[in-house]
Amino acid sequence: MNPYALSVIISSLALGTVLTLSSFHWILAWIGLEINTLAIIPLMTKNPHPRAIEAATKYFLTQAAASALILFSSTTNAYALGEWTINTPTHPISATLLSIAIAMKLGVAPFHFWLPEVLQGSTLQTGLILSTWQKLAPMALLLQLPQSVNLNLLLTLGLLSTIVGGWGGINQTQIRKVLAFSSVAHLGWMVAILKISPQLTLLNFFFYILMTSTLFLTFMSLNTKNMYELSTSWSKTPTLAAFSLLALLSLSGLPPLTGFMPKWLIAQEMIKQNMTMFALIILLSTLLSLFFYLRLTYSMSLTLAPSLSSSPTSWFNPPKNMLAMPMIFSLLLLPITPIILTMV
Repeated sequence: MNPYALSVIISSLALGTVLTLSSFHWILAWIGLEINTLAIIPLMTKNPHPRAIEAATKYFLTQAAASALILFSSTTNAYALGEWTINTPTHPISATLLSIAIAMKLGVAPFHFWLPEVLQGSTLQTGLILSTWQKLAPMALLLQLPQSVNLNLLLTLGLLSTIVGGWGGINQTQIRKVLAFSSVAHLGWMVAILKISPQLTLLNFFFYILMTSTLFLTFMSLNTKNMYELSTSWSKTPTLAAFSLLALLSLSGLPPLTGFMPKWLIAQEMIKQNMTMFALIILLSTLLSLFFYLRLTYSMSLTLAPSLSSSPTSWFNPPKNMLAMPMIFSLLLLPITPIILTMV
């Protein structure tokens, strides 16, 4: 891609996100979301492949429908209450429609069907942007709605997302689809706790972006796209494969790794709110996700390919140096939980 065109596209992505994050008016937030959607399409179609074109078309249609629903519900709210401001109390019907529209943009179940197909049709670099940066603006809007949105709706969407995200990823062999269903499952945890504790939703979102970025960068470094190609990673980069095993277990939420912290705090908060049964069900649904994370770790670190690579590469190669800090943060932040608790 032309460097000038690429710089314009990246600038537009940044502009759209910053515009939505800094807006207090629904129309301004909608404009930012539209800029974001239109800016990512050229990145998805830079490889003229039918799967890429199909992914871009599915993404555009879904995001356009969600944007239209946001515009309709915010207009309905302005008609009912005379308010365009985002963080003021919203009409119950408008709040429900806005929640559904933002859930479509994020890929929360049952509005998740576009996400695995779009990620599968994109490159790993574009998939990284879709899984992290493109979720910043919708999540910022969702974090400003908890005072108006229906608790039962959020709990239903959250539980459904954790179950669907775990169930859908079990039979996948493509890494991008596995990470897409992983995203659905993590979004379920964020949505479920949103009404009760928005700070924990923000904390979970931060750790999700950190761990997902680490794994995407790892797979980009290994240049692997499916589970079968992972079996050669141990012979090529044993150190990176070992750390990647731990990063996958951290994303699944196993102690004593970083990913355990948000699940622990969310389950603790739910039990405080006398939602013990709901916390038990959502924790059990995480076992489904754990299964396909363990499949990835088994393929990456516990198996060897029949023909070993004769040119092993080192962890200290320049492309892999950038992975050092994200990997450390993805694995070793659990001891700072008391500090996090004082902040939230």
